[in-house]
Amino acid sequence: MLRLTWVQPEDLLGHELRQAAQDGREPSAIAARWKAAGGREAPERAGASPRRVSRYLRLLAEDLLDELADLPSSLTEQEPTDLEKIRALCPQWPGKSEVRRSSPTPAALEAAWLGRAVGCLLGKPVEKLPLEGIRALAKSTGNWPLTTYFTARGVPPDLLGTYPWNRRSASTSLAENIDGMPEDDDLNYPLLNLLLLRRHGRTFTTTDVAEIWLAELPAGRTFTAERLAYRNLLSGIEPPHTARHRNPFREWIGALIRADVHGWTHPGDPAAAAEQAHTDATLTHTANGVYAAMFTAATIAAAATGTHDVHACLRTGLTVVPPRSRLAGAITHALRLADSHEDFDTVVDELHATHTATYHWVHAIPNTALLAAALTHADGDFTGSICRAVSGGWDTDSNGATAGSVAALLTGAPAALPDRWTAPLKNRLATSVADFDGTGFDTLAHLTHREAARP
Repeated sequence: MLRLTWVQPEDLLGHELRQAAQDGREPSAIAARWKAAGGREAPERAGASPRRVSRYLRLLAEDLLDELADLPSSLTEQEPTDLEKIRALCPQWPGKSEVRRSSPTPAALEAAWLGRAVGCLLGKPVEKLPLEGIRALAKSTGNWPLTTYFTARGVPPDLLGTYPWNRRSASTSLAENIDGMPEDDDLNYPLLNLLLLRRHGRTFTTTDVAEIWLAELPAGRTFTAERLAYRNLLSGIEPPHTARHRNPFREWIGALIRADVHGWTHPGDPAAAAEQAHTDATLTHTANGVYAAMFTAATIAAAATGTHDVHACLRTGLTVVPPRSRLAGAITHALRLADSHEDFDTVVDELHATHTATYHWVHAIPNTALLAAALTHADGDFTGSICRAVSGGWDTDSNGATAGSVAALLTGAPAALPDRWTAPLKNRLATSVADFDGTGFDTLAHLTHREAARP
């Protein structure tokens, strides 16, 4: 029986009830109707529940999804999605007078691409595992605190039985079997955005993003908010409604992982990077999901000048996030924790205590907070940043990827990245996007540099 993940209405409803409670709607009456009809909670970690429900329950889920969408939110004014309203709420929005534009070198961009791949690869085998599982697996092989890729060598069988590696990644992302960069959505989306800029330049629209996806991105390579937006496009729904229609994942991490190219190609212009990330993100996301992408793009745009430390870059990223939003509060809290505790495990434990009961492990708010904490605590050091980001759990491969991108860009050159991280990648990555399969990171850097230098 085919149970396609992230699209079954009966599974989406539980996520939308949770999303409604987070974004200022009052879903309790609808939740009671769903429970009384026999509806279940959303799957905790998987994308689909194991059993098919009755036709009645599926139709009820569809109706209730639409009813939830019509509920008013008390957070609308402080957490808008419209770009002009976001700008109006950000008193420190970067002005054009602050722009110091200097295109990053191909070497710096190669380091950024490599860093993104390495961080992603480090996190792949432990994606979906709980924090205690990640710690136990690493400690069992003497790799804690993390300093290199995970390995299955020396892990007790009973521990692997309790905390199995991610089944999609175990054969390509453990130290003993890495052979180039395997395909991952955390690399597919930067490739798509590079293709987007090559075809449309910086004046691309959200519709252009949608058309690139439909032409170049297999539907099976999409997940959560991206899969639902893709489905909505095929149903004739146009952007930005694709982000809202029966899409409970619109504040999850998907838009954030698409933001790097927008930052790489706007060195010294965090406002433009954030605006471009907004155009991309609103195909699939709203509010805090969009802010996470803007924050990341602005942070990377500051890092791309080669003139700032990681702390200044993160402060720049915060200037494009509405200050009363949940994301701004979470990032500020994470930065304070990272500055206050010498032991990063203490920082992680505090973040999990704050966010786990409220947010799904793929939600943008806790993951962006963890990302900011990891970069801060490591002082931008490459190995320290990716290892802290992955050791913190939640969406391990995505957090490792973005931390790696920022920290590697700050190093300025591939040679600054330790060989134990980069050598197994063999300067090639696998992907189903366009003609990029097997492409080297040096080639991707030159193509990105061309877009960064475009007038």
